[in-house]
Amino acid sequence: MESERVKAAQKESLERVRVKMMTMALDACVITDLSVIRWLTGFSGSAGRLLVTPQKSWFFTDFRYQEQAAREVVVAETVIAADGFAAELASGRYPLGETVALQSDTVSWNEAIRLIEQLHGKQRVLPVDSFFDEFRMVKNGIELVKMRRAAVVSEQVLERVLSMISPAVTELDIAAEITYQHKKLGAERDSFEPIVAGGARSAMPHARPSAARFKPGELIVIDTGCVVEGYASDQTRTVALGKISDEARKVYRIVQEAQELGIASARCGMVAKELDDEVRRYIAYYGYTEEFGHGLGHGVGLDVHEEPRISAKGEHELRENMVFTIEPGIYLPGKFGVRIEDTVVMSPQGAAPLQQFTKELIEL
Repeated sequence: MESERVKAAQKESLERVRVKMMTMALDACVITDLSVIRWLTGFSGSAGRLLVTPQKSWFFTDFRYQEQAAREVVVAETVIAADGFAAELASGRYPLGETVALQSDTVSWNEAIRLIEQLHGKQRVLPVDSFFDEFRMVKNGIELVKMRRAAVVSEQVLERVLSMISPAVTELDIAAEITYQHKKLGAERDSFEPIVAGGARSAMPHARPSAARFKPGELIVIDTGCVVEGYASDQTRTVALGKISDEARKVYRIVQEAQELGIASARCGMVAKELDDEVRRYIAYYGYTEEFGHGLGHGVGLDVHEEPRISAKGEHELRENMVFTIEPGIYLPGKFGVRIEDTVVMSPQGAAPLQQFTKELIEL
């Protein structure tokens, strides 16, 4: 039964966290990142804190989520913190020991100060950064199933919205339809605001949809993703409305070949920046060094942007069951941009895309 497998995976993850706590001489760990909390407990709400000790875990939330936590959280004891988490933590009811780790990369300064003040110096609060990345980068079988489901939904949505593109509609129309179709097909939400950009606006890698209408002869970048059972998808395709210029067609071919090279070159054991360099050199060969200004990709999971970063600064070694994007792009300001992106999962045989949507240029 899937629920039992999920529970077993959460227990395993908690034990791995406890082993790391032991090696760092941590007596307790306060988790504030809701994505990490969902990974460890299944809680999908918007207010919660998790306390992990070597023997037990407690999940803290408020009255609004009492029923939801009872349904979702099975690997930790739920506490309804009527007076707030900081007061509950300082109540003396929990074995905090001498050293308490606190996620410094996600907690606000105000909350950190409140926690420290409430503990009255009885415990040493140790800030930890990126504490959970090494665990979350490598997905288990249940996570991969959910990510494949999310990828399928986004592919279905992309196919539906492409048929709607014409000079009669705007970027905002298509973006709104993407959000609607994601939810209609069972997604919780978009994993990020859809990027829909035509013509010269497609040269902005993260353009926000506008009221601009599509024009014949334009390239259109569509970058979408959704969340299914907590896990994100991410996919980009660039399409043409009518006949495009020879220059645009040439750039599209270079990006397509660069993206396919990235997938073919990825292998377990290589360092992330080596993969980035492989694709970057290919694009540079054609004279577009400065026009590819972002990293080759990023990890995907409960968050649409997480480790490993596939960039010139990416130091993580690629490992089996890591999931990340491969998304080279070339952007010519005032003209057009091209980006092609798949999310891939690593195996001993290499990188396998979660998406199967064609990468041949679609001419609408």
